[in-house]
Amino acid sequence: MKAVIPAAGFGTRFLPATKAQPKEMLPVYDKPTIQYVIEEAVASGIDDILIVTGRNKRSIEDHFDKSFELEQTLQSAGKDDRLRQVRAITDLADICYVRQKEQKGLGDAIYCAKKHIGGEAFAVLLGDSITKGPTPCTKQLIDVYEKYGASAISLEEVPRDKVERYGIIKGTEVEKDVYKIDKLVEKPLAHQAPSNLAIMGRYVLTGDIFDKIDETEPGVGGEIQLTDALSKLDAIYGNTFEGKTYDIGNRFEWLKTSIEFALDDDESKDALIDYMKSMINKCE
Repeated sequence: MKAVIPAAGFGTRFLPATKAQPKEMLPVYDKPTIQYVIEEAVASGIDDILIVTGRNKRSIEDHFDKSFELEQTLQSAGKDDRLRQVRAITDLADICYVRQKEQKGLGDAIYCAKKHIGGEAFAVLLGDSITKGPTPCTKQLIDVYEKYGASAISLEEVPRDKVERYGIIKGTEVEKDVYKIDKLVEKPLAHQAPSNLAIMGRYVLTGDIFDKIDETEPGVGGEIQLTDALSKLDAIYGNTFEGKTYDIGNRFEWLKTSIEFALDDDESKDALIDYMKSMINKCE
C-alpha cells in the first residue's frame, strides 16, 4: 500500500513562524512533525510515500534527502550516533513529491496523487497530526480495510463542546471500536452533531475516491472538502483509534505535544519537571 501526506497548507495559525517554513517542519521536541507522520506510515508497513506540497515547502524535501556535507562533518568529528540518526532519516522510505498548484482544499490535495496511486487502495496521513498507540493508527485502519474491503477512517471521541472543530460521523457499531458510517458532517454545530465521534486525520481509501472527488463541488471557502467526497462512497467504516492523536493545528496544542514527548525521554524528563515546578512556583 502507498501513502499520501497532504502538506500544502499555509499554516496561517502559526504565523510568523510559518512565513518561510512549512508548519509540518515545526519541531515537536526533537523531530519535525512530518517525520513522526512518515515514521507511522513505515511502522504500518508502507514504504512508498507521496507528499503533496506547495510553495515554500522545499525544506521538507531537503530534510529527507541525503546531506553529504553534514554526514561528512559528523563522520570526521566522530559523532557516530548523530550520523546514524541523519542517515536513518534518508533511508526511512521511498518519498516522492507533487505540488498542489492552488489552495483548493484537502480533497483537491489528495486528487493531486491520482497518477501516483493509480486504482489501488492507499493511506492518507495528514501532515499536521501525530498519533501514538500500541499499534500504529494507520495499521489499525489497514486491518479494518482488509476485513471489510471498504474505505476506513480513524475516529476519536471528542467533548460535545468541541465537535464544531471536526468532521463528525453518524454510524452503527458493527464490532468493538468499528462503525459502519451512514453520514459525515463537516464541523456541525454542537446541537446538530449526530455524535461526538470525530474524524482524526488518518484514512485508508479505495481507488474510487478520486472519481468521487472529481464529482464534488467546492464547498465552504470555495474548497473541495474531502468529507463531501467520502460521503459519496458506497461503503465506509470508522475505527476508534486505540491510542492518542495530537493535533498540531494551533500553538497551544503544538506546545503541549512537545512537552509530552519531552517527558517521554528519560534524558530530559527530570530536568523538565524540575523546570516546570520552578516556573509554577514563580507564578504563585
